Amino acid sequence: MQPRVTAILVVRNGEPWLDRTLRALAGQTRRPDDVVFVDCSSTDRSAELLTASSPNAYVRASNLPMADAIDVGLGHAASRSPAASDPASDWIWLLTADTAPEPDALERLLAAVEVAPSVAIAGPKVVDADDRGLIRSYGESMSTFGATVKLAEDELDQAQHDQDGDVLGVTSSGMLVRRAVWARLGGFDRGLPSVDAGLDFSIRARLAGFRVIRVAGARVSRGVRPEDLGRRRPLSARGRTRVARTAQLHRRMAYAPGGALLIHWLSLVPLAVLRSIGQLLGKRPGAIGGEFAAAFRVAFDPSVGSARGRIRRTRTLGWAAIAPLRIPGDQVRELRAAARDRSAGDGEPDLVRAPFFGGGGAAVTLVAAVVGIGVFWRLLGANAIGGGALLPLDDGVGALWSHVAWGVRGIGYGLTGPSDPFVVVVAVLGSLTPWNPSLSLVLLWLTALPFAALGAWWCATRISERRWPPVMAALLWMLAPPLLSALSAGRPSAVLLHLLLPWLVLAALEGARSWSASAAASLLFAAVTACAPVLAPALLLAVVAWAFARPRGFARVIGIPIPAVALFAPLIVTQLARGNPLGLLADPGASVAFPDASGWQLLIGLPSAADDGWAALASAIGLPGGLGVLAPAVLLAPLAAIALLAIFLPGSRRAIPSVIIALLGLITGVASAHLAIATSGADLVTPWPGTGLSLYWLGLIGAAVVALDALGSARVLVGIAVLLTAGAAVAPLLAAPVLGTSPVAKSDARLLPALVTAEAAAHPGVRTLVLQPQQDGSVAAVVDRGLGTTLDETSTLWSTRHSVDDGAHDLATLAGNLSSRSGFDPVRSLAAFRVEFVLLPAADGGAIAVRQRLAESLDATPALTPIGETPVGTLWRVQSYADAPEPGTGLTKPAVAILIAQGLVIALALLLALPTARRRRVVTEATLPGEDPADTFSEDDNA
Repeated sequence: MQPRVTAILVVRNGEPWLDRTLRALAGQTRRPDDVVFVDCSSTDRSAELLTASSPNAYVRASNLPMADAIDVGLGHAASRSPAASDPASDWIWLLTADTAPEPDALERLLAAVEVAPSVAIAGPKVVDADDRGLIRSYGESMSTFGATVKLAEDELDQAQHDQDGDVLGVTSSGMLVRRAVWARLGGFDRGLPSVDAGLDFSIRARLAGFRVIRVAGARVSRGVRPEDLGRRRPLSARGRTRVARTAQLHRRMAYAPGGALLIHWLSLVPLAVLRSIGQLLGKRPGAIGGEFAAAFRVAFDPSVGSARGRIRRTRTLGWAAIAPLRIPGDQVRELRAAARDRSAGDGEPDLVRAPFFGGGGAAVTLVAAVVGIGVFWRLLGANAIGGGALLPLDDGVGALWSHVAWGVRGIGYGLTGPSDPFVVVVAVLGSLTPWNPSLSLVLLWLTALPFAALGAWWCATRISERRWPPVMAALLWMLAPPLLSALSAGRPSAVLLHLLLPWLVLAALEGARSWSASAAASLLFAAVTACAPVLAPALLLAVVAWAFARPRGFARVIGIPIPAVALFAPLIVTQLARGNPLGLLADPGASVAFPDASGWQLLIGLPSAADDGWAALASAIGLPGGLGVLAPAVLLAPLAAIALLAIFLPGSRRAIPSVIIALLGLITGVASAHLAIATSGADLVTPWPGTGLSLYWLGLIGAAVVALDALGSARVLVGIAVLLTAGAAVAPLLAAPVLGTSPVAKSDARLLPALVTAEAAAHPGVRTLVLQPQQDGSVAAVVDRGLGTTLDETSTLWSTRHSVDDGAHDLATLAGNLSSRSGFDPVRSLAAFRVEFVLLPAADGGAIAVRQRLAESLDATPALTPIGETPVGTLWRVQSYADAPEPGTGLTKPAVAILIAQGLVIALALLLALPTARRRRVVTEATLPGEDPADTFSEDDNA
């Protein structure tokens, strides 16, 4: 008897493809015996098109899943079937609105199954609707762990798969299935509404003893993915991943042996966590939500039970029967690698830039290293350095990291609160030399110039494709006045900021197309804002602007500030609770006052009046002071001119962002000079303007690079002129460390006298009252704990306090009474602060008289025993001091919770930043047209 075929066409908003599908169905060389159209509540013109084609049966159903819609269509077809038809020879042909069969598709499918009675399911070769030579699906299988494996997907059809007919499964698009088998197996699984429905049905047919084949000659074109059918907008990559994972977990639960079902159920969420880490490493953070959504959905999916029941009722063979058709792990890896290779073929164009060794990068770094050693030769052999705003680091790495948490800060009279994010940066820096953390600051000073040159060179190669402009950028960034001033003034946070800024820009530029670069940019953003909180507004504005400028990478770019927000959150909450939001902009580290720079000095990049070496030189040789101000401005004029010229040269689209960055930096620097938000003794302290000026200088150099790139053969001469004049402008700053006039010098890392240090080593709770005479006649009092306040123990909560609490009042009372002869007995007050020593540091200028008065008063205090002069000042000991155990400073539960949350954010960013994906090919400048060939090298991209 001739086989009888019932075609079931399920439509849900299929107007874009339906006309083509209906014409293809009507043009079959072997027409179906019955055609049933099932319209699942389409809201477009699908119903009109279906009724106009005069089907055998038209059913308008509710918005049903594919499996239920097919059953509705079969129910109408059964009422029309001849009574004499043989159920064993009845076939169902499953079609959707976008599946247009070629004219002989049904004929070839029937020809294949008529000669193989054991075959219950036959699948066509599904090709692309617009490119018939591209295979979309041709057979499916499973991996060892149950993941769906497409045997052929997105491949050019070269008949490479046509010889292999038997497969584990086929897709539902164009599937031909025996009607009796459909009824016996219960149709498609309701828990698989789109993805894997055909594969699951094929597996159940195999377990019931039937064969599944694919027919190469039968071709069906498909317009969209199965999961996108009926949707107004296709699923995103994240949505497709979620749907596929949900289908895989559903099948895993349905196929699991009864004894292992509970284990599989309990492992759903832990596996989601592990796979989320894998998604991070694979640079797919958007898939993390889908992992958990799939796990929770399957964990409470009632359709799993019915799916297991159907398998139990219909299975006649064991799972070992289909094992030969499953794909081994090595073949799965090969198939996935081939898919990655195909997708990489459509990637972004090569990145063109100069090579590191042949393009000047290595040479300029070496030159900068030689200059750095020559400038800071006095620091060679030092184990620690001090002076300016420099403080030593704690002796142990463990102690460094302990100061990261919320707790008691070792400064003032006992401050409890969150640490500055800069403490994390200091802890990382100190961990580089764990045997002597303070040595890391020495190495930072000695290597600052070469690291600055290296970072600027790499960043400039992303802007320019030529050799000379990046070299010029590296030298200009190394000679930037904000960097040299920070090195001379001993400001480690400003130095670190200057070194990190080019890497942040480089990572942010790549971050629009690469999750790895975006994560690296987020960590660099956190480090940069930790070093210079005053830069946060400008950088946030730049990130938002970059995100909107790159809408395809919006999610990658807009998330860059997340780690910084996590680190700053406790400090933000605390400062807001204190009513001091501007305190968030204060510089971390030691709070040290400096001479304010004029507006003209800020414009030429000098953050402090103390850096105006040209004025001092002019005075020394008897020239008018105005010449000292005019000289650096004239010398830096070529750089400013070439930067402004970039706006009018070819490539100005690249120069405008640089000019905007320079403007943001200058505004930040000028604003910083007017924000007196911290204190140092009797002095008001503003944020260091050099951090904003570093951003200003970065923008100027970026614009200059673009200009030189457009100047053609004149770029070398112009660049040399700019370099020579800029180098001359900063000559006094370079000379200061060489001549020893800079405050930065070798140190023994000792903040307090040797006697105090020895006592603190035995009794860490020892505290020292330091009375510092001020120029205005007042006295600044600070209680140092243990070995003294190290850089990792400083806190902006202390330097920006603007109210007097009980502790400050008591300390002021104690210091005031000790500063003058009176009948005040300081014993109880000293005991309250647990003070064993009183230190009177050296003074100069107008503070000398104040110090003399203080010394006489302390000598006359009966409770104090004079120890004598020490290298750091005059020392007294409290006679009645009694050692007591240090109050508990362990981590509280809230502090632990904050640390865990911050650590989790940083860990996720680190995982995402690890390079794991294919690298983007980088082409050197010499391979450009008109140049000599040169080697190429690769740089991580992870798009």
